[in-house]
Amino acid sequence: MPRMTITPGSPKHTTMPRSGVLTALLLVLLLLCGCQSTAPITSPASPAITTPQPAVPPTTAAAPALIAEVPYRKAQGGYPSLAPMLAQITPAVVNVSVISEVAVEPHPFLRDPELRRFLETFNIPLPPPGGKQKKRSVGSGFILDGRRGLVLTNAHVIANATNITVTLKDRRDFTAQLIGRDLESDTALLRIPPVAVTGLSFGNSNQLEVGDFVIVIGNPFGLGQTVTSGIVSAVGRTGIPGAQLGDLIQTDASINPGNSGGPLINLAGAVVGINSALLGPAGGNVGIGFAVPSNRVQHALRRIMAPAR
Repeated sequence: MPRMTITPGSPKHTTMPRSGVLTALLLVLLLLCGCQSTAPITSPASPAITTPQPAVPPTTAAAPALIAEVPYRKAQGGYPSLAPMLAQITPAVVNVSVISEVAVEPHPFLRDPELRRFLETFNIPLPPPGGKQKKRSVGSGFILDGRRGLVLTNAHVIANATNITVTLKDRRDFTAQLIGRDLESDTALLRIPPVAVTGLSFGNSNQLEVGDFVIVIGNPFGLGQTVTSGIVSAVGRTGIPGAQLGDLIQTDASINPGNSGGPLINLAGAVVGINSALLGPAGGNVGIGFAVPSNRVQHALRRIMAPAR
C-alpha cells in the first residue's frame, strides 16, 4: 500500500469533480441575488433624491358639461352670466314716485309754557297749530300684467299719497291709480294705462331654502334701476323691529331706501318676494334686508281684487 506524506503546517488540498464546481457557483450566484434589496439606498445625512415626474395636463373634458348646466350664458363667449335673464325681467320693474301730504308737528319749543308766555307778552304771534306739508318719496314696483296695466308695490310706499307716478325703464311716465292695498302684507296694487311689457310671474316662496341665490331689483336712493344679488339668509324671520309683517325672507342682497316694493327674484326669473324692509344704522344697508314672501302677496292680491270683481 503506498504511503501518503503530510507536511505539517500546509493546507490540505483535495481535488473536486467539475460537476461539483458548477453546482457551487450556481449556489453562490443564487445567494447573491437573494441578498440584493430593491429599495433605494439613501444616506441619513442627505435628503432623499426624487426623480421629477412629467407634469400631467389637467383634464378639461368635464368643463363643457358644467357650462352646459348653467341656465344663462353670454351669447358671445359662452361664460355664465345673469344678463340674458335680466334683459327679460328688468323692463317690468318700475320706479314709483309719490307726493303725499303729512301733518306738520308743532315745534318742541312751542310746548314750553314759559316760551309761550314770553311770546304773548311781546305780542309775537304764535305759529298756527297743525297744518300739512307736501312730501316727495320714491320706491319701486313691478308690472304684473302689461295689457291691464297692473303694477304691484308696497303699501307703505304710497301711504297718504295725493299723486302717484310710475316710471318705466324706458323713462315713460304714467299717473297711477290706487286699486287697493293690504296692510298685513304691505302690498298695494296700482293701475296705469296698458303697456307692451311682459309682466313678471310669481314663484313658490315655500320652496325657498337658506343658500338659494336671489336678485334684488329696484330704485335705491332714487338713483334709477339697480340690480344686486345675494342669497337667502333665513326664511320665516319674525320679530323685525318696527315691522309687523309676520314671517319674512331675509337676504344679504343689498336692499336700500327706495328698493321697497321691488321684486326679489330667484334664478328661474320668478318673483319669490317683495322687498319691504331693511335693518341697519340710519337706514343704510348692512346685509340684512327683508322681503314679504310671494305666496302671502298672492293671497293679498286675491283679497284686493275681490271687490273689483
